Amino acid sequence: MEQVRLHNYRCFRQEQTARLGRLTLLVGENSTGKTSFLAILRALWNIASRESVPNFREPPYDLGRFREIAHHRGARGRSASTFSAGFTAKINSRRDRPKDSVTFTATFGKRDAAPFPTARRLDNAEYWIEHRYRDAPRQSGRHGTFRFGTRDRAWEFPLPDDVPFAPDGSLIPLRMLTGMQQDAAELAAPDGATEEDWTAVRHLIWGFHRRYAYATPYAGAPVRSRPLRTYDPRTFTPDPEGEYIPLYLANLRSGHSAGWESLKSALESFGREAGLFDEIDVKLLGDADGGPFEIQVRKSGKSGRRLKGPHRNLADLGYGVSQVLPIVTELLKRDPQPMFLLQQPEVHLHPSAQAALGSLLCEIAARGGPQLVIETHSDHLLDRVRMDVRDGRTGLRPDDVSVLYFESENLDVRIHSLRLDDQGNVLHAPDSYRQFFLSETQRSLGL
Repeated sequence: MEQVRLHNYRCFRQEQTARLGRLTLLVGENSTGKTSFLAILRALWNIASRESVPNFREPPYDLGRFREIAHHRGARGRSASTFSAGFTAKINSRRDRPKDSVTFTATFGKRDAAPFPTARRLDNAEYWIEHRYRDAPRQSGRHGTFRFGTRDRAWEFPLPDDVPFAPDGSLIPLRMLTGMQQDAAELAAPDGATEEDWTAVRHLIWGFHRRYAYATPYAGAPVRSRPLRTYDPRTFTPDPEGEYIPLYLANLRSGHSAGWESLKSALESFGREAGLFDEIDVKLLGDADGGPFEIQVRKSGKSGRRLKGPHRNLADLGYGVSQVLPIVTELLKRDPQPMFLLQQPEVHLHPSAQAALGSLLCEIAARGGPQLVIETHSDHLLDRVRMDVRDGRTGLRPDDVSVLYFESENLDVRIHSLRLDDQGNVLHAPDSYRQFFLSETQRSLGL
């Protein structure tokens, strides 16, 4: 995603546009919409990829019902009847052409007290296609209409009555129109449209679907794992708080030695950089794999002899280690999710470890890893990103970084999309940006 737009969503009444980079940092005071911003990113991605109705109450985000999500002006104002959100990205819509800049937009209305995407639109510089529901989508024969066109022409056609609407609330897939998959409908071009126009629109849909097919972002909560002294193997399910990570590490160690050694080395490299640990291991408490186990870490001395300390159980260490372990493990997996949405990953970390985490985020973004969107209150993390860009330590370019500053304006919030220069300076920041820190510094110096 290169750009995100919001309108009448939560605290964003005015239409807002925010630039995303390979690494995007969300900064600002509490209750200025940063978590809401992360939630809409996941919702948009899920509509685009799985073409499913997003659940705005799925952990780690619980935004409530439609009435809590659509913008409300207070006691004397009305709630918005709809809200909209969208994003811009680049995709390959034709093999013989460079990537197109494509915009996807969803408009949400209310259904059963929850938000429902009543309209979806996909467009590039030449063509657009839109699906709108006419009535309640559960009614037979009321699936709505598709419209597509160019800048000066448009065609409309109803969805065939024999197209089923999934009872689980899934959206009618746009890719159904492409004819490029086994279960696709063989739909001819509408009256008045040329075959060339129809083919171009179908390629647009197909390229967009291929880019986002079945992918989903990783959404991490700020309060994470509670370390146990001993873990018992069982089937695990990924969760926002990282509770399953010890089991993931144990299974990797038992079933994929090369993958374990690679991840273990990467974890230990970060642990040393952050000053948290030098070694990490899974200790089996039995004669065979599949039994109880411990997560152990060891820290070496700082003298020239590098004396090694004892192995310690994860539960016997400060909470910072168990806090950051799930985050770093997720980031360093061989096949991570395409986008990471993290809330305050610096919680419980010493400033030096917060800075090391900032460098790790730069390294991952610079090598073309998942797109990272990080909500943070850590100046140490932000400053490390700025310094790493300035020093060229990771190869991350200034344009790869976006700093989104969320500023309260009465009952609304404004998003400032800030850039870095090649010296790591934040450009064109409003006067209120970091004003608290400047005031505290002046007070501390007695000025």
